[in-house]
Amino acid sequence: MSTRGYRLGRRQTEIERTRSAILNAARQQVAEFGPESSVGKVAERAGVSRITVYNHFGSKAKLLEALATELTPGRRGAPENEVGADPSDELRQRIAQACAAWATDPGLYRQLHGHGRGRGEESDLDRALAEELAAQDRLRPGCSIKEAEDVIGILTSFAVFDRLHKGGRRSPSACAEILLRMASGVMADNSSV
Repeated sequence: MSTRGYRLGRRQTEIERTRSAILNAARQQVAEFGPESSVGKVAERAGVSRITVYNHFGSKAKLLEALATELTPGRRGAPENEVGADPSDELRQRIAQACAAWATDPGLYRQLHGHGRGRGEESDLDRALAEELAAQDRLRPGCSIKEAEDVIGILTSFAVFDRLHKGGRRSPSACAEILLRMASGVMADNSSV
């Protein structure tokens, strides 16, 4: 019984290693040749067969979606806001983390633009933060939760960062400063973002 459990654990490790190798190869391939890269080229770079790529991801579109998900800063495993924590601090952190992450490889993110997952999970996180801001009376008068959710989504998007970053002419922290000033448009006067 324990031998089988050991083999299953070992198999799971191999599956995760293969998945990671495929995603790494896809990252390199897309950065170099764009999202039009073939699954065959990704497989070749990962040292696996095309069938292995399809077994792991199902399709090229799902591979690109998984790659975009892996690369989306501050989204996967985002911690729940602690009870009583300042949602303004969370917004500040989210903007700073996104800018720092986007700056690591803007060319790759630019190539993946439009190949990311839907806004479902991201929107849920944005909405939760907007609701927390509202619950703590941190939204400016007349700002709806939906408006705050949309603004949070915009301020943490790659497209907005890319526009501000301008190929490195502004540092990630300078971009974050600009975005934080923009965030103050939905915040109550007594809130400092």
